[in-house]
Amino acid sequence: MTSPAPASPDGTVPAGPNAQDTDAQGTDAQGTDAQGTPAQDPGGPGAAGLHAVARGTVARGFEAVRAAFERVLAEATGTGSAVAAWHDGAWVVDLWGGRADAAGTTGWDRDSIVMPYSVTKPFAAVCALLLVERGQLDLEARVSHYWPGFTAPATVRHVLAHQAGLVALETRLPTAALFDWELICAELAATAPLWTPGTAHGESALFYGHLVGELVRRVDGRGLGEFLRAQVCGPLGLDFAVGLGPAQQRRCVELTGLDADFRARTAATRPETYRRAVGNPPGVQDGAVVNSARLRAAEIPAVNGHGTARAVAGLYAALLSGRLLGPGLLAEASTAQCSGVDRVMGGANAWGLGFGVDDDGFGMGGLGGSLGWASRDGRYAYAFLTGSMGDHARSTAVENTLRDCLGLAPLPQ
Repeated sequence: MTSPAPASPDGTVPAGPNAQDTDAQGTDAQGTDAQGTPAQDPGGPGAAGLHAVARGTVARGFEAVRAAFERVLAEATGTGSAVAAWHDGAWVVDLWGGRADAAGTTGWDRDSIVMPYSVTKPFAAVCALLLVERGQLDLEARVSHYWPGFTAPATVRHVLAHQAGLVALETRLPTAALFDWELICAELAATAPLWTPGTAHGESALFYGHLVGELVRRVDGRGLGEFLRAQVCGPLGLDFAVGLGPAQQRRCVELTGLDADFRARTAATRPETYRRAVGNPPGVQDGAVVNSARLRAAEIPAVNGHGTARAVAGLYAALLSGRLLGPGLLAEASTAQCSGVDRVMGGANAWGLGFGVDDDGFGMGGLGGSLGWASRDGRYAYAFLTGSMGDHARSTAVENTLRDCLGLAPLPQ
């Protein structure tokens, strides 16, 4: 396999002798500007085949990933998707396609951003881990040491590893509470954990970002969104944010498929705790709420980050290449702190410090099918983001094609 082209500073796949750029009509084109970065494809929303043809760039030897991704686009019933992959220091895949809105009036562009639900959580965790690395936050300290009035006997480690037991609120709250940081944090501080911290684990599906973000705020003085922008995404050039301004909101992809049937299927195999964990306050699985300007502007760092696939894969590329955390802390964060049946999700899993972990690597999937992942064995970072709610089979199919290009065994479907 020909060595792929080196990465450009903004984390895109540069066009060049080892790259293949395809325009909206599906023809091969160099598609570069004067700096050698991929140019915008000439096709607009009305171009033939826009919604089923992948736009963007793959390195030579990874053409099969484009074909696999185009199969995903062809089968989409709602908005589109994007995929990006980095391997051994170089970007090898940067593709996007499909609709950006349910009506199909606009297409998914290179700078379109989408909300990938829990794929946001590791971005929040990394903010806290940076403070740990700098000696400002102690993993073994009680949360109450930094957050007076916090009643659960949980440590910072328990919070990061989903062991704190703060997964559901006792007080019933309206949807408007989603947009009130102080209210949610006050409720969390007063809530009794569902289990003794450290004795079990369960994903804090809706409140992980508040728990971690309030620790960051109390130690550093900046809110999670500001800290993430200044200390993580800004320096690394990652187009990912929590709490969007008007210009960013204009780039948002509409989430589709968030209907009653999807919610019922999602909850059907999970314990009652899951319904409590995601339904109070209600709204995060309601299309009218999640696609609203108010939610996009809010900070709900467990679920409502918005970004590109390049940005999500870029976070893991930075971690794998040692540009974000030191090797000791990364090893600890990506090692299982707990494993077994997740009391919220119902299935068996293992949590590191902010990441799901397995024998291959670490990362996080999100409701509806999005994924960000670092494969230690495969030496690659991968992200699949989608606006069409479904399962993770689409991402797995594309990732397995990537793995085949790299000579790696497939992941189980």
